[in-house]
Amino acid sequence: VRSTEDKMNELVHMLNRVPGTAIVYVRNRKKTKEIATILQQAGISADFFHAGINYAEKELKQQRWKNGECRVIVSTNAFGMGIDKPDVRLVVHIDMPGSLEEYYQEAGRAGRDEQRAYAVALCNGTDSTKLKKRLSDEFPERDFILRVYEALGNYYQIAVGFGLDTVHDFVLNEFCSAFKFPLLQTHHALKILELSGYIEYTDEIDNASRLLFIANKEDLYKYLHQDKQSDAIIQVILRSYTGLFADYAYINEALIATRANVSQQEVYDTLIGLSKYHIVKYIPHKKTPLIIYTQTREDLKYVVIPPSAFEERKQRFETRIQRVLDYIKEDRRCRSRMLLEYFGEDGSADCGCCDVCLARNRSGLSNHEFNTIKSAIEKTAGSTPLEVSKLIQSLPHPTEKSITVIRFLADNDPQFQLFDGYLRIIESNDQK
Repeated sequence: VRSTEDKMNELVHMLNRVPGTAIVYVRNRKKTKEIATILQQAGISADFFHAGINYAEKELKQQRWKNGECRVIVSTNAFGMGIDKPDVRLVVHIDMPGSLEEYYQEAGRAGRDEQRAYAVALCNGTDSTKLKKRLSDEFPERDFILRVYEALGNYYQIAVGFGLDTVHDFVLNEFCSAFKFPLLQTHHALKILELSGYIEYTDEIDNASRLLFIANKEDLYKYLHQDKQSDAIIQVILRSYTGLFADYAYINEALIATRANVSQQEVYDTLIGLSKYHIVKYIPHKKTPLIIYTQTREDLKYVVIPPSAFEERKQRFETRIQRVLDYIKEDRRCRSRMLLEYFGEDGSADCGCCDVCLARNRSGLSNHEFNTIKSAIEKTAGSTPLEVSKLIQSLPHPTEKSITVIRFLADNDPQFQLFDGYLRIIESNDQK
């Protein structure tokens, strides 16, 4: 397809041709709603889904799709995890993922009931450019990463040597606006700083509450039994969660309230009180992303971005992007074989149903037919000349198609020599 409009027209065409449930994957949250609206205007039942939607709405959208009340879900890669719907007939990628692993996993949600299903990637000339741009977006220059770190400390007015374990609400748009930083590169710079051990950057819209016990067990036991309610809540927490003295644990105040036979507000008030007495560090449920300093703020000259957080990851990402580009541009090799070989499964046969296999080559046959007959010829014939009439009789394929392949190979492949009604296959070493 040539343009975005062509992609939308092709998407509507496919959905009108292929009945049943479908998933359409895109990379951009805004696009999920835009494309779902286009499909609705075309008379197709569709809804959108992405990580920014609140929990209750996510559950409702997923349930409607699973129950067949909504036919098509347009989503980012946030959709599909843990959802087992066996009768998905079509999975379409409007944008190619950044790796064949992602594509294989997402495309694999089609046809789990082992009935015919389709996985389609709608690609055009700009997709290669977009994939390459992702490399520069996800791995900005080191100088830029350091500038983001410096700006973050200034933004929260944290002096060098301070800030350890402090928690800050964070709005990416506001931070970038204050320092005139590009949004996407800043987001990934923060992720690299997180991997480098300086901060924790939770970019989820809906963050669960977290709890860490900072008092040692002796001090905690001294605190216990002073207040019946606090005692009950602490005992429930210690029985319900592990590792609370070593690291933050995600907690559910509603669950704790039920088990302690108190209200959710009472759990919240108790944990806030324990925080003031330095018994725990409590990060309540938030609807905004957070920045947590996991080290004190460093002087910029001592900030180190290790290869494991930058160069090594960049190299792996670059390799994955190149394999996706190879997959998009390939027009001769079976796509299923390419995917299986990528995952280490060599020796598989052509699938016979992908676009490459079904495409006509210059012989006039489909690539699948041509390659199947060619493989049979190679197994039957050899370096010793073999009479063509006997060769054709031994092949389990229609005579006319076998003749077409033999003639085409003799005219276009120097390994295959046809003379006086005999065919001979010359080993590559013999041609030198």
